[in-house]
Amino acid sequence: MNFNAFEFRESVVMALSALRANKLRSILTVLGVMIGVSSVIGMVSLITGLNNSMAQQIQSLGSNVIYVSKYKPGITIGRRSSEERNRKGIVYEDAVAIAQHCSLIRAVSPENHFWRTPDGNKASFAGHEAMRPDLVGILPTYQDVNNSEMAEGRFVSDIDNHFKRMVCVLGYDVAEALFPQLDPIGKTIQVNGRPFEVIGVIAKRDAFLGESLNDFILLPYNTFAKLHPWEKELWLECQAADPDRLSEAIDQIRELMRRRRGVPYDKPDDFAVFTQETLYEQYQSITGIIYIAMTVISSIGLMVGGVGVMNIMLVSVTERTREIGIRKAVGARRRNIIWQFLIEAMTLSGIGGVIGIIAGLGIAVLVDVTTPLPAGVSATWVIIAFTVAVGVGLVFGIYPAYRAARVDPIVSLRYE
Repeated sequence: MNFNAFEFRESVVMALSALRANKLRSILTVLGVMIGVSSVIGMVSLITGLNNSMAQQIQSLGSNVIYVSKYKPGITIGRRSSEERNRKGIVYEDAVAIAQHCSLIRAVSPENHFWRTPDGNKASFAGHEAMRPDLVGILPTYQDVNNSEMAEGRFVSDIDNHFKRMVCVLGYDVAEALFPQLDPIGKTIQVNGRPFEVIGVIAKRDAFLGESLNDFILLPYNTFAKLHPWEKELWLECQAADPDRLSEAIDQIRELMRRRRGVPYDKPDDFAVFTQETLYEQYQSITGIIYIAMTVISSIGLMVGGVGVMNIMLVSVTERTREIGIRKAVGARRRNIIWQFLIEAMTLSGIGGVIGIIAGLGIAVLVDVTTPLPAGVSATWVIIAFTVAVGVGLVFGIYPAYRAARVDPIVSLRYE
């Protein structure tokens, strides 16, 4: 008597009958599996949403942008070596040299940021205020390198920069705060107590992790330098002429910067050159820690659920001793009994997995709706979670199934 599709169906039906007959016991049995699976699905959905959002944000920067800075991204000040802390900053002359001597670079955008302390920068107009906007000195090349579209007005021009004009381009949030019902173009605002004419507004960018990317004020580079002559260190964004030759363009920049800074051939770079892929890798290293924590939490839940499945199956074997004896008396073999109880165990844990998947997706959707954190469904992880849940039933159902298969039919027929 071989185990066939009919017996598979019958085993599933019996497992569902056991669930209905012992609702509370069944719920407690699958609770651990449900918690483990729901935690996996919930966390993966959130991480998937964050990854997708991060990828979109980085993609919006352009596929051919190279960044040059004093440090690599993602390293806090406290973890930097003494060599890194003593490095020379990136200066305007570096930007000029890259633009002139790196043939694979189309444009260079130097950015000089001013962080006013302790209260931050302040912009105001007619009683309206924008608190803590980022104040940045830029060249006209900023618009092309950063893929910045104008919502209103125009961008900073070479003439604005040459004559150090007191003009500015606002980020979308700053414009909304200062001019909730007015056209900002041509209006004069106060930025840290100085008057600036608004000539343009950058189109709105999507927020990331609830943090606005539209809270800034752009000034002509020379205007910024006139007002803040002590601010020398820059952040450079370089646009490669050909995305397919990005690595060659990076090598050109590194070679030029090493010569300019007098770095010996046997010493590492005392500056950082990287692309948006580096930023994404830094982000993924953070989410990797979350994955580890998620794995630990879900493993505990699945272990508890597996023990619960084993316990209920052992109870089921005891309760159905007479049934097992009858099945053996009419010709059932050990393997038929084993498969019967294994399928029941997998059905129990599989149901817990399905409930956990639904609960996890519900949690992710709730977080997506009620918080700035995005969520995204990963079909691959849904399949993995369900497979693991069924696998838990298989692993923890082996011992009860083996005990059921060893039941003596003569003794079991006399069992009451």
